[in-house]
Amino acid sequence: MDSNNDDVEEWISKQGIKTTKEIEVPKLLFNQVIGQEHAGEVIQKAAMQKRHVLLIGEPGTGKSMLAQSMVDFLPKEDLEDVLCFPNPEDSNKPKIKTFPAGKGKEILRQYQIKAEREKKDRSKSLLFIVLSIILLGAILAIYLWVSGNTAVAIEVMFLAVIGAAFLYIIMAMNPAARMERAMVPKLLVGHNPNDKPPFIDSTGAHSGALLGDVRHDPFQSGGLETPAHERVEAGNMQKADKGVLFIDEINLLRPEDQQALLTAMQEKHFSISGQSERSAGAMVQTEPVPCDFVLVAAGNLDAIRNMHPALRSRIRGYGYEVYMNDTMEDSDDNRKKIVQFIAQEIAKDKKIPPFDDGAIIEILKEAQKRGGRKGRLTLRLRELGGLVRVAGDIAVTNKQPIVTADDVNQARNLSKPVEQQIADRAIEVKKLYKMFTGNGSAIGKVNGLAVMGSSDMSDFTGVVMPIVAEVTQAQHPHNGGVYATGKLGEIAKEAVQNVSAVIKKLSGKNVSDVDIHIQFIGTYEGVEGDSASVSIATAVISSLESIPIDQTVAMTGSLSVRGDVLPVGGVTAKVEAAIDTGLAKVIVPASNFNDIILDEAHKGKIQIIGASRIEEVLENALIMGPEKDKFLQKIKDIVNPATDIKKPAQRRGTHVA
Repeated sequence: MDSNNDDVEEWISKQGIKTTKEIEVPKLLFNQVIGQEHAGEVIQKAAMQKRHVLLIGEPGTGKSMLAQSMVDFLPKEDLEDVLCFPNPEDSNKPKIKTFPAGKGKEILRQYQIKAEREKKDRSKSLLFIVLSIILLGAILAIYLWVSGNTAVAIEVMFLAVIGAAFLYIIMAMNPAARMERAMVPKLLVGHNPNDKPPFIDSTGAHSGALLGDVRHDPFQSGGLETPAHERVEAGNMQKADKGVLFIDEINLLRPEDQQALLTAMQEKHFSISGQSERSAGAMVQTEPVPCDFVLVAAGNLDAIRNMHPALRSRIRGYGYEVYMNDTMEDSDDNRKKIVQFIAQEIAKDKKIPPFDDGAIIEILKEAQKRGGRKGRLTLRLRELGGLVRVAGDIAVTNKQPIVTADDVNQARNLSKPVEQQIADRAIEVKKLYKMFTGNGSAIGKVNGLAVMGSSDMSDFTGVVMPIVAEVTQAQHPHNGGVYATGKLGEIAKEAVQNVSAVIKKLSGKNVSDVDIHIQFIGTYEGVEGDSASVSIATAVISSLESIPIDQTVAMTGSLSVRGDVLPVGGVTAKVEAAIDTGLAKVIVPASNFNDIILDEAHKGKIQIIGASRIEEVLENALIMGPEKDKFLQKIKDIVNPATDIKKPAQRRGTHVA
């Protein structure tokens, strides 16, 4: 049997997995990346040919791990040490020289030893001169003392000591002494001979950290200034020479920095200069410093829009662009990868105990649920890893040697996202103020369902969103309109307008003679999307026909202008919201039915009805009675006179896993 249809418990039993101790964690970082086979192939090819790569996708899908693993596939090149030397001809133009890895440190040490030796020799000579002056003064003072010139003897001795001290200070400030220090080069980039190619994460780095900088010198003159070459600092571009430079959220880099990055990619060298125009370092510019790196840029979809066009063109022309997977097929091999991921997270954390088979089952179910569709597993693994760590912390707190299914279930509550916590409180407030009743019936009032959070979230948070409709006589005949309130976004406004076509068709009434008012209750953050269009149509039709709606029912679904119920996102979260609110039934698009994956806490607690047409929604939402029967018969005559409406299959949540 294909694992898509296997029960997770049965699958774990067949695999014979008892704990994650049995799972081997790959040593190579590349093999620890889950579900990104295509991106992995590209990374390998790009590394061998030293091509740049742009990785675009959801957060937590493995972009940084892929970038870091790239160094294992880079061609073996001789790493270089970079030394910055003073320029006798122009102190503000330090010289740059490269040496084999490890050699730069030896050369620097030789310069330092030489400078230290010269300093000691100079100190000895100075000390000899000072002591000689004091000794001569002492001899003369003694002679004068013996001759009876006591006052003169004291004065001579005093002058000898003062003169020796003054001479010491003058000679210590000799430009020759500073010259010895100034001739010692500075190690900008250093390696050991057996080092791997460098991986430099420059995400969020400011200009100086990325491009290099020259420190400000408060003593710019008067003989106390720091030599220019000593103030030069290598940037991440220079440190990444012969390796990988990784920049996540590439679109957040300033345009000037992106342009500089492009220049470095083209020339493979980049001079270091002061980044602040108010700094003394602004006068300094080194010779070009090697920066032959492979750029791995990353970001979400919006990164493409805000990238410097020339930079992106450079990557496309001399590299690869990859869109990361956010889900993978729920197959045997991929389930094994999720189990491997659990073991990896435990090994990385080093503070949590292994997971038993029950805990593994719960994590696999969570991966299915966050996949968003039947037969898919999530690849938003950072959030899944957070659940693993919270469950491990619970086991550690309870002094357990192993993590169990109960720990994972507790972790689900402790690791709720902020959106879910807000939604929980919103539900309490709505119950307290009876924004929805959850029982009885009402005309023109529907328990709609929505999700909180941005559309790129894999872990949606469901909320119940009451929608009320009222139909009144138009103020001006044949000039009726549709008015919606609740901070609607553009897509939501368009959905309201599209619903009008369905209402006209199903009701058979001339709605131009009435004003239709639609209110989204409690939507303080606004409403966007078209997943409430089924709820809007139901509320308006109920108000037009004066047929009450069952208030134990919640619903979600997009509606086409022809009355088809279309799939929506976050359907599992919406069903869970209906359950948590205590509602008895929920209507979802039939095409979404198999996408609903409920955990043990929610299974069997609600009746789930799949609908493919608005007529099916109305049949299950409107209260039984003569008015409903008459209206449904009218719909049959209008929509398809030759056939009857097929009664939709009613399915219970206990069949959804």
